Amino acid sequence: MDDLKQQMKDHFIQYASYVILDRALPNIVDGLKPVQRRILEILWRQNDDKLHKVANVVGQTMQLHPHGDMPIYEALVNLANKGYLLDRQGNFGNLCTGDPSAAARYIETRLSLLAKETLFNPEITEKIPSYDGRNLEPVTLPAKIPLLLMQGAEGIAVGMSTHILPHNFIELLEAEIAYLENKPFKIFPDFPTGGIMDKSLYDKGRGKVKLRTKIEIKDPKTLVIREICYGTTTESLIRSIDEAAKKGKIKIEGISDYTATDVEIEIKLPRGQYAEDVLDALYAFTECEVSLNSQIVVIKDGFPWEGDVHEILTYNAIKLVEFLTRELEIERDRLLAKIFYKTLERIFIESRLYKQIETIKTLEAIYETLQDAFFPFRKQLSREPTQDDLEKLLQIPIRRISRFDIDKNKEEIANLEKAHRDVEKHLKNVKKYTIDYLKKLIAKYEADFPRKTRFKSIEEIDRRAIETKELKISYDLETGFVGTKVSGASHLSCTNFDKLFVLSKNGTYKVINIPEKQYVEQLACVGAVDKKTPVTVVYRKKDTGHIWAKRFIIDQFILDKVYHYLDDESQLEHLSLSPHVTLEVQAPPQGRKKAEKLFFSLDEVPIKGFQTRGVRLVNHKVKKLTFR
Repeated sequence: MDDLKQQMKDHFIQYASYVILDRALPNIVDGLKPVQRRILEILWRQNDDKLHKVANVVGQTMQLHPHGDMPIYEALVNLANKGYLLDRQGNFGNLCTGDPSAAARYIETRLSLLAKETLFNPEITEKIPSYDGRNLEPVTLPAKIPLLLMQGAEGIAVGMSTHILPHNFIELLEAEIAYLENKPFKIFPDFPTGGIMDKSLYDKGRGKVKLRTKIEIKDPKTLVIREICYGTTTESLIRSIDEAAKKGKIKIEGISDYTATDVEIEIKLPRGQYAEDVLDALYAFTECEVSLNSQIVVIKDGFPWEGDVHEILTYNAIKLVEFLTRELEIERDRLLAKIFYKTLERIFIESRLYKQIETIKTLEAIYETLQDAFFPFRKQLSREPTQDDLEKLLQIPIRRISRFDIDKNKEEIANLEKAHRDVEKHLKNVKKYTIDYLKKLIAKYEADFPRKTRFKSIEEIDRRAIETKELKISYDLETGFVGTKVSGASHLSCTNFDKLFVLSKNGTYKVINIPEKQYVEQLACVGAVDKKTPVTVVYRKKDTGHIWAKRFIIDQFILDKVYHYLDDESQLEHLSLSPHVTLEVQAPPQGRKKAEKLFFSLDEVPIKGFQTRGVRLVNHKVKKLTFR
């Protein structure tokens, strides 16, 4: 049994690690999950600037991906609908309406120009064997754009989840420039569905944003929704409006969906309802307003990492400098190699060094002769020629030697040296080179990626205030009925959020929700629970006939539970909610003593709990009680 427990523990840890690192969470370097990275890698290998059937791309990706075709297909469609990395042809679904995409065999895709320009460089891409060892796949792509913040990401792993909101591409590049220039910066989400956003609680991605649809008042009786909240669809929005109408939260006459390329939902209002008055209710009770929480958990250096959007952006900016530096170093080495070989080739042909080896019969002797022949020209060369260099010279055909243009060679070397000087200049100030690179990207793509979500401060809507309605409660003490549909002589004004307390002559009371019509046995008094109105009770003790008074406030209760404010040995004489009650007591004559009258102001009785005995007013039997 212990072995089985240990085996289950080990397997669970392996499964949890796999889900976290290789499936659910994106990597901070390129902002991609493994399946997305594999799709892009396959498209890069197949790239010929033509569109590819999605079904074919899915099939090719299965060489690298250990799971089936549906996860790949869904990931590809989702990636394409982000609008950055893939060009689309065919029905890829609709983010606004929630309509699904067509089958993989009917739609086509390819890498976008932005993706080809900023995501790939095999020379600086680390690769590892795929799950079956037959292929190599990238660990991460050398992304030169902050793809994680551009696209956003969602994922649920074992014991953790991530929800990163998308941001505006151009604003992210401008923020990277600001960071590299040691200037302050702020970045906020930007959603493909547009809308209006309150960013005050975003807190660098550790908080939330509040989103509203864009609602246009067409006329006093017509509202038109032009943009919806991110994460909702026109279908879910219309459903939320219908449900709110059924619950009586809002009143509408009809709702029509004319959405095609752009969102257009028209709401018609009935008589007595006007557009300006309905807006707050739409925001309060429907998906016309939503809150989106941001939670940032990504893979960094092989481990889950939690941070904020500013930390991610600065990390991406530092990585961009690193990638560009490595590319410049590779380009520098390539230019130096070209300069060296072209110089070596010119010396070989111009100085007719090939003549010295015409009579030599062994390859070793040829190499030695050429090494000695190049010795006088060593100052023109950046390094000593190797055997591989000499082998390349020996493979030059006679026809090329005879047509060799020395002036053209010198011109080519001069151009290469100029390019080398430029590269060295960029390497000495790689930060400025990076800033120029970002500015070129901004100039090239600025028109394609404008901000869609507008900023606006959104005040908290008091739903209770919107829902509050004045109600008229009637009750009949003779019949015992109370409610909004009771025709009684007594009335009470309250709101639909109030609770009622009903007191009975038998010494009990309970608190109820406002009914349409409800019977209460021996109904004596009805009031709204406001936790401040005192109830005044005068009662007589059955055994002694003494008169007692007490006051209490109903402030703690359980709905519909029966409470006793009098015991069985007490008889109710008076019950009132009036703040000022005066009691006149007429005592009967006793012997020679004439009848007398006593007066008591009941508002002087202290307020205590409903179970207390109260204050004894009269110590003997009384003839008559009068309340004023």
